[in-house]
Amino acid sequence: MQIRFLAFCVAVLAPALCVPPAARAETGATPPPANLAPPARQKSVIKQTAPVAAPRPVVQQVKPPAKAAPPVTKAAPPVIKAAPPVTKAAPPVIRAQGPIHAKSARKGPPAEKKPVAVVPPPAIVAVPPPEVPTEMAKGSATGMPLPRFAALRSDEVNLRAGPGTRYPIEWVYKRRDLPVRIEREFEIWRLVADPDGIKGWVHQATLTGRRSFVVTGTERSLRRQPEADTPPVAMLMPGVVGQIRSCEPAAAWCQLQVGDFRGWLKRDEFWGMLPGEAIK
Repeated sequence: MQIRFLAFCVAVLAPALCVPPAARAETGATPPPANLAPPARQKSVIKQTAPVAAPRPVVQQVKPPAKAAPPVTKAAPPVIKAAPPVTKAAPPVIRAQGPIHAKSARKGPPAEKKPVAVVPPPAIVAVPPPEVPTEMAKGSATGMPLPRFAALRSDEVNLRAGPGTRYPIEWVYKRRDLPVRIEREFEIWRLVADPDGIKGWVHQATLTGRRSFVVTGTERSLRRQPEADTPPVAMLMPGVVGQIRSCEPAAAWCQLQVGDFRGWLKRDEFWGMLPGEAIK
């Protein structure tokens, strides 16, 4: 009987309640109440869990290796060389174009034989017209003031011993625009003097009223301004011929031009103007 109780207790009731009465008395445990129903059998609850998904393989996007940037090479700073010192060019030197005049190549009469019947012709003696009184100060042919300056019209002008073609040629001028001073007039002929003091007669057609000058003395500086301390435009050698642009009455400086060069020169450094004369 006791064995069946124990088996029942073990199978149905909890093992703690299946203690025999003798054992309870020894341990002092109070027996369970008679109306205590056996505990309900607990049903095992099995929760259905979602299937664990297999972990996805982590795919990492492999970036292509970046190309290495070329090494930065710093450019060397530019080397600025100092400019060579500026040297002022010397003014050009203008030289005369050969001699002003040449002696005439006139030859004497050929040697004559001495036959008695041959009589040589009489020699032509140059007889210039009478001197013009200085108090007149006007030409007999033009009425223009005397003396006055003019210029040679061409590169070859004959200077004769008298006022006419029957007079021999003493000199031949080789310089166009050379200034000459007209001192006397006789019909179409003019008695002129050149810078060297040589005098003779020339035809009026070989002269022009254009005013020119010729450099005298030594080398002269054609200045940029009418002042001695201004830089020179050109260096003029003796015998250089140019044009007079302007000159105030009794001014110490006159504006001149030689070729493409224009500047100022002192009045006493060239020949071709009367004292105190003005040109505008």
